[in-house]
Amino acid sequence: MDSLEQSAAAARLAAVTGRIGAAAKAAGRDAASVRLVAVSKLQPEARVSGALEAGHRLFGENRVQEAEARWPAFKERYPDIRLHLIGGLQTNKVRAAVQLFDVIETVDRPRLAAALAREFERAGRALPCFVQVNTGDEPQKSGVSPARLDGFLDECRTVYGLEVVGLMCIPPAEDPPGPHFAFLREAARRNGLEGLSMGMSADFETAIRFGATHVRVGSAVFGARG
Repeated sequence: MDSLEQSAAAARLAAVTGRIGAAAKAAGRDAASVRLVAVSKLQPEARVSGALEAGHRLFGENRVQEAEARWPAFKERYPDIRLHLIGGLQTNKVRAAVQLFDVIETVDRPRLAAALAREFERAGRALPCFVQVNTGDEPQKSGVSPARLDGFLDECRTVYGLEVVGLMCIPPAEDPPGPHFAFLREAARRNGLEGLSMGMSADFETAIRFGATHVRVGSAVFGARG
């Protein structure tokens, strides 16, 4: 069963990579300008192993605790793995997150920015960060509101000294994603940021058309979570 899971994950990974390349070409972009963050949350080890054995090294996890249980052993075998934290980060998990992850994609409030800055200094390890934007102003969703974005970005840079490399969003499920991706692209341009983490299994090709540099794809790579 494990070998079947591994080979299926490798095949799905190849299919998604091909779709990314086709979407980039259609947008007049180099396929290498789009990075696939394979979202491994709640996926069986065999599927993750299949992606690793196929050569993929960039993964996203939503929860620090789950990542702590999964990735240290994999990192011993594959030291070039890069891990992005793509779920909300509680301040009491900052130390563990900084030890394990390579990029934090979900900076969304001053208290978290301050906690990260303190831990980066303490650990001597400053990670690149994305600011998460709540493009739909949804009350139940994390992310800084569009109206506060420019001020918060300035605060992250000048007050806390964070290395902000881009913006991240999750559009409302009921909305067409294009306008949200367009907003994020314009906000990044206005603030001199190159990174755009946007697009998931259902809409990553649209996100690539709007300039995504990172697409966060889970089920299309790994299959439905059990």
